[in-house]
Amino acid sequence: MSEQEQFKRNIAFKLRIGDILMGKPILNEERFSFLELGSKKIIRANIVGNIVDKYESQGETRYLNLTLDDGSGQIKLKAFGDDTQKFQDITQGQTVVVIGVLRHWNNELYISPEIIREQDPKYLLIRKLEIDKEKSKDKTGLGRQEIIAVKDRILGAIKNAEETGGIEKDKLIMDLNDISPEIINQEVQKLLEEGIAFEPRPGKVRYLG
Repeated sequence: MSEQEQFKRNIAFKLRIGDILMGKPILNEERFSFLELGSKKIIRANIVGNIVDKYESQGETRYLNLTLDDGSGQIKLKAFGDDTQKFQDITQGQTVVVIGVLRHWNNELYISPEIIREQDPKYLLIRKLEIDKEKSKDKTGLGRQEIIAVKDRILGAIKNAEETGGIEKDKLIMDLNDISPEIINQEVQKLLEEGIAFEPRPGKVRYLG
């Protein structure tokens, strides 16, 4: 199996550029192995963005350098030799979907594109919403028992504040500063939906029981 065939067996993760730039490149004797992003090991990526810059070499060494921007960051797309022919028609200003292999060279993370296809600009927003929805499904990263323990602490803090007419969400976040604000907001929302707590006014929570 060729290296390219091996890469194509890897999932092309749908990502935003900002997420890729936050990942940690894992090297094996200076050779790029994968990008570590949370629990994911990423080799291939699927990104929607705008081409904001294009550079094509005119000399003997043929290469194409495109800059992709999706509003969360920028990353280079680099093609060499005969591969440059495949992307000749891509121009600055186009919105495109890119599927390609992540590479790391000279402390720079870039993408070696397999496919660059023009898309309607609305797909930039669609992809952002798609990824945000996926993140919200598993943004806690906690197990069931940990979630129960977190929920109990949040509920305890809300109950304890009944004497003073409830607790502000901001104060809840400050008091439980070892729990991320995202998890606190998520669990408070669940308590409201379950009818265990209520909001006498926006941002303030009281125990309903």
